[in-house]
Amino acid sequence: MSLDLPPVRGTLTENRPLNDLTWLRVGGPADWLFQPADIADLQDFLGNLDPSIPVFPMGVGSNLIVRDGGIRGVVIRMGRGFNGVSIEATTVTAGVAALDAHVARKAAAAGVNLTFLRTIPGAIGGAVRMNAGCYGDYVADVFVSARAVTRAGQLVTLTAGDLNFAYRQSDLPEGWVLVEATFEGPAGDPAELEAHMAAQLAKRDETQPTRDRTAGSTFRNPAGFSSTGRADDPHDLKAWKVIDDAGMRGATLGGAQMNRMHSNFLTNTGGASAADLEGLGELVRKKVYENSGIELQWEIKRVGEPAVD
Repeated sequence: MSLDLPPVRGTLTENRPLNDLTWLRVGGPADWLFQPADIADLQDFLGNLDPSIPVFPMGVGSNLIVRDGGIRGVVIRMGRGFNGVSIEATTVTAGVAALDAHVARKAAAAGVNLTFLRTIPGAIGGAVRMNAGCYGDYVADVFVSARAVTRAGQLVTLTAGDLNFAYRQSDLPEGWVLVEATFEGPAGDPAELEAHMAAQLAKRDETQPTRDRTAGSTFRNPAGFSSTGRADDPHDLKAWKVIDDAGMRGATLGGAQMNRMHSNFLTNTGGASAADLEGLGELVRKKVYENSGIELQWEIKRVGEPAVD
């Protein structure tokens, strides 16, 4: 697709395959992939881009299926200019490309408890966008503010009220690109925080297929959540449980499988297409609904177009 794009100081690549940029290793090409040099470069690009051209901000692809036909328009992926982390007292500011685990470790070393981020795959931009959480803690609990570039190229500051955090989601206008987020974490002893993170990692590795090609949890837990993103109930109902009850643990379609170790992890066992993965996920949703009347909601984001036969 030929597009008339503004000049940039970063990198613009036409017809860029995206499969190597997602954890599931699937997906067709983006018409264009833009990697901005810095915030000003991103502002100039968006401010001068034809408003009719769609824009899709992409992180490290940890919770994403790009369909086999790829993405029309411009995919924006943040790189080294957006991965800094600064800490002042108990306030932590991180660029959206900073990995969650890296932010957790740096914060812990400075005596700030953001340890729940340690086991969350992906980067800070996705964590804010999805109100990521684990073990009962969520981004919404520690969020102070974020900065984003609007589709018109303006740099704005967003509050928790602007983002309207809910379970595994936030409200960010179409085409806006997060660039930075600030958190306020409880103070803690660095050694104790490090030990806590080590225990979290051990627990995760015992219960989740961390060595397999997955994108984290496939479906949201059916349990109810409040508008703050915190649980209204004690998580009695788990996605993996209703998947198991429907007989779908280990189910396969092409190269896709619902992982035998943890059935809420959709897995590329080798050679899966995006269609295999999404198709298996939809089959699981159908079987769960038939078995229990529960309609599972995707946690993995699916974007792009199917392959053309």
